[in-house]
Amino acid sequence: MALLDIRQRSGFLFLAVTLGQILLVSAQVNSKSGVPVIESVTFGLFSEVQRGLSGGVLGIGRLWTGYIALRHVKAENDALKRDLAAAQIAVQEQRALADRTRGLERLLDLREHLNLQTVAAEIIGAAATPDFRTLTIDKGTRDGIRADMSVIAPAGIVGRLVVPSLRSAKVQLLIDRNAAAGAIIERTRAQGVVVGGGSDDRLRLEYMSEVFDVVVGDVVVTSGIDGIYPKGFVIGKIESVERAGNAYKKITIKPAVDFSSLEEVLVVLTPTPARGAESTSE
Repeated sequence: MALLDIRQRSGFLFLAVTLGQILLVSAQVNSKSGVPVIESVTFGLFSEVQRGLSGGVLGIGRLWTGYIALRHVKAENDALKRDLAAAQIAVQEQRALADRTRGLERLLDLREHLNLQTVAAEIIGAAATPDFRTLTIDKGTRDGIRADMSVIAPAGIVGRLVVPSLRSAKVQLLIDRNAAAGAIIERTRAQGVVVGGGSDDRLRLEYMSEVFDVVVGDVVVTSGIDGIYPKGFVIGKIESVERAGNAYKKITIKPAVDFSSLEEVLVVLTPTPARGAESTSE
């Protein structure tokens, strides 16, 4: 074992001496450019290390710059999205304001052409069940509102007041199944009674004499005989006519008012005197 260790140490010593001689010779021997060989080799090695380090630093710099740029782009996109959302909301608000303005203009025009005292009201609620069709308005007894006053819109008859309170009132729509109004066929002056259909948003014309001609498209208006609705206001148009022999079995009316889109109405404060059936003919 001792002999083996001596041989290993001798080999290492020999390699160290040989390497030292090579380095010594390289330091003394110049390359073609006049630079010592060892210096040229050392410079080459260090330059490659520097190249690698420089490339790594540049790569990290580019990556960081790209990350910062992406952050800026994302921030700009978020700001643009917020601006777009705000602009869309503003457009919707302007459209809603324009629709409201048009509705108020129609209501004002109707009010100016009436020989009746009225008060404008805004709808603030609706009945939860389709069988009992009612609306709530923002005017009450302090505004002169009383029960059984008629409620109208630019398109025609809406209904009547049934439960007034101090600052609001409930309106029974004409399409409620318990509602009714005296009616006349505008073309023939035939008289009848319009009753609500409940949940189907349609009206029925009842008690119509078979001697009168009733056809689809006829306009139906109020007769005024009920003492609630002023005479001559539009109720709707005949939508279908069913006969059973010479008698009318079922006459359906499509209301002139779109009850689902009502926002403002007029309450007629002027009392409507009840008219006799004989006084309705012209």
